[in-house]
Amino acid sequence: MSLDSMTDSVDKAVSGFFEPVATWLGEVVFYSVPVAGTELPLIVAWLAVAGLVFSAWFGFIQLRKFRLAVDVVRGKYDEKGSAGEVNHFQALTAAVSGTVGLGNIAGVAVAVSIGGAGATFWMILCGLLGMATKFVEVTLGVKYREVHADGTVSGGPMHYLPKGLAERFGSGGKVLGKVLAVFASVLILFFGLFGGNLFQVNQGYAQLVSVTGGESGVLGSSGGALFFGLLIAALVGIVLIGGIRSIASVTSRLVPAMAGLYIVACLVVILANISAVPAAIGTIIEGAFNPEGVAGGVLGALIIGFKRAAFSNEAGLGSAPIAHSAVKTKHPASEGLVALLEPFIDTVIVCTMTALTIVIASPDSWKVGSGDVQGVTITSDAFETVLPWFPYVLTVAVLLFAISTVLTWGYYGLKAWTYLFGRSRGSEITYKILYTVFSVAGALLTLQTLISMADAFLFTLAVINIVGLYLLAPVVKRELNSFLAFVKRRKNGEDDEPEPEPKAPASVGALTG
Repeated sequence: MSLDSMTDSVDKAVSGFFEPVATWLGEVVFYSVPVAGTELPLIVAWLAVAGLVFSAWFGFIQLRKFRLAVDVVRGKYDEKGSAGEVNHFQALTAAVSGTVGLGNIAGVAVAVSIGGAGATFWMILCGLLGMATKFVEVTLGVKYREVHADGTVSGGPMHYLPKGLAERFGSGGKVLGKVLAVFASVLILFFGLFGGNLFQVNQGYAQLVSVTGGESGVLGSSGGALFFGLLIAALVGIVLIGGIRSIASVTSRLVPAMAGLYIVACLVVILANISAVPAAIGTIIEGAFNPEGVAGGVLGALIIGFKRAAFSNEAGLGSAPIAHSAVKTKHPASEGLVALLEPFIDTVIVCTMTALTIVIASPDSWKVGSGDVQGVTITSDAFETVLPWFPYVLTVAVLLFAISTVLTWGYYGLKAWTYLFGRSRGSEITYKILYTVFSVAGALLTLQTLISMADAFLFTLAVINIVGLYLLAPVVKRELNSFLAFVKRRKNGEDDEPEPEPKAPASVGALTG
């Protein structure tokens, strides 16, 4: 049996077995209700409302404290002797590498194709709201993280849900928190293997094949796929063995490089059509409030924009706190402020650059209401309107995005795995071998059914995670006040004195005042 026929058989067998489950789960998690002639996925509304609630709750902190967040990233408020493994900048780039990916290239193109240019406006708004949600969940991630004897750190919803709920609600909260923690770990692990690993490698390989002669090219054969998979697996395995320090070291260089490369590519297209920029911006604004050819009109464009932004920046899903929890700090809210920059980079900057490039270049493949063209093709065609070789630049960007996402989700999955199966050396080695094998499979297999199921699993996590965020928001407010007091002392030139850990009130009522 040839390698081609074997992989096809595996694909068909897996799809046939899991397709009914994936279909049912997708219908439940992404359940939509008809609104004004279009479909509104309730999970998207859940994420958007959370962003609005937390923005109001914290006085639109994403705007008021944006400059402070940048100062924290720059190291202005670093504290000596802080527990953790990486600095603020490295934690940010590690987390950004998990969100900035193919969704910024292909997903945005789909948004402006189906929802028109106006979807861009609503996508930006959703990204701004998501900044507040990210602030809350990451502050909790650092607050309730676990620092191990060897100096390594574990954090995320599997830690702050059980600890935080137990602290606020006693034994009942402890039991509920532990159940939710196990559930969260399983969801993160499953998505990490299929969505964060296999899918990224598969799409990266597909884009590389497309610019190297297609299936008849040098990498189009099964042998070429196997070589690519083994190469990615080797790179991922080497970095993953080094833990978050190694991942952060790579992503702190890779993320600025890939984001810079992609933004420069977009700017070349925009500058080549500089006279069209004002009209393009006008088209985006007009399309947001008076869209043509979009089901549901304004609401339809809004839903599509919010949907793509929510899927891109992952605010509220509970994944990013895993990476941010490894930061060196004594004030959890300091990293929460850093984290609010993540949706800004991912959605407000990178996604907007993609959308603006497509609107300005207006390639023939971009047709509002058409679902026939794949998103990455539209973006590639937009680049090609300026220079024929620009799709190669896009390919490099896609590969960098894919590799960085695989690395970060490898770390996320490891933390979920060790929460479920322990932190023994054997347990960690088993996971790392499993994860690298999935990287090889990504080039050979599609397993689209499992990837769809992984998406549903990840967004299921948003339901329980955001409930936890609502219940623990008062804790975040106390942590924010503590950090702002520290910043004030630092600005006044006072000595940094260690503050006692804020104590949780004995009753729920004490937090409602």
